[in-house]
Amino acid sequence: MLYVDIPSAADLHALALVRTSAAVSIYLPTTPVSGEVSGDRTVLKNLAKEAAAQLADAGHHKREIETIEAYLDELIEDEGFWRYQAHSLAIFAKDDGIRTFRVPNALGQLVEVADRFHVKPLLRAVTFPNTAYILALAEGGVRLLEVSPDLPVTVVTVPDLPKSATAALGVSSMGVGTQSRRTDSASGQRGAIATFCRIVDRAIRAHLGNQHVPLFLAADSALGAIYRSVNSHPGLVPFGIDHSPADMSDADLSDAARALLDRLYADEVAAVRDEFAARASNGRSTADVAHAARASTMGAIATLLVDIDTTVPGTVDEETGAVTFADSEAADNYGVVDEIARRALLSGARVLAVRASDLPTDKPLAAILRYAV
Repeated sequence: MLYVDIPSAADLHALALVRTSAAVSIYLPTTPVSGEVSGDRTVLKNLAKEAAAQLADAGHHKREIETIEAYLDELIEDEGFWRYQAHSLAIFAKDDGIRTFRVPNALGQLVEVADRFHVKPLLRAVTFPNTAYILALAEGGVRLLEVSPDLPVTVVTVPDLPKSATAALGVSSMGVGTQSRRTDSASGQRGAIATFCRIVDRAIRAHLGNQHVPLFLAADSALGAIYRSVNSHPGLVPFGIDHSPADMSDADLSDAARALLDRLYADEVAAVRDEFAARASNGRSTADVAHAARASTMGAIATLLVDIDTTVPGTVDEETGAVTFADSEAADNYGVVDEIARRALLSGARVLAVRASDLPTDKPLAAILRYAV
């Protein structure tokens, strides 16, 4: 089972607001297999040394560097922390503290030193998590499954989740032996099933909370329609596995959910690309980095796609949004596309971190504007 602590909108906002003399951002792939994390810790040791070297080259005070190194060393030595990992680890350190996020996405190894945090790769975890839950719902049995990219599907223990409709309702059978004759009628039985679905929904909502993880429903069409009519969990995907899970194995359900994840993300990106094309005629979309930088500074970006893998070194003027590009990455510059994403986030824009193949052009970003700039 993956251990994840995906950043909330408030977390991202707080990271995006940081301005300090030295901000260290580290990303590294990790393994959720607890017995194999020693290699990940060694990688982090090397990345921490690289960060310290970059800080020293940029002329930062020795005490400031040592303080950041101490935070990273404490993390490396924390046995309890390394016992529970996901597929990637994001670390943000400065001289007064450190934040970490364990995310289900496979992110590349990276060290960034600047006066602000490099948050663009972290956006991938919020945009397209590679994990999902499946609510396998049938009158005769209910189970919640967790699907992750590289691990077998697992059954999740959910407090108060009923084992079946009869167990939830305290009856011997559906429509027979109930305390009310109403359940013997078609409408009464539908009402009983709706009550069963509400009990399941409450248990699922309480357990999952506000996780940014898709929830797929596996149920026959009739039961599925009733459950969707009472569902309160915002992560329930509009489409699911329209088949009774009673005769499907956990592995079968997992395979179906992975295909649905691909569909979910493809549909979302396609919709943004279509809108990008439609807005081009009235000057309300751009793939130009300098244009997008000005727009983000003015708060004019409504939706932004950014290439998670591309870094464009440079700086963006705080007042005008004018871009000064750099020949290479250094501690006195930062990723321009990351900065555009940061400013867009702070202005309330929807920001999606994608792969290059998902973008409508060969540029590292695509912005849909609230108004022409």
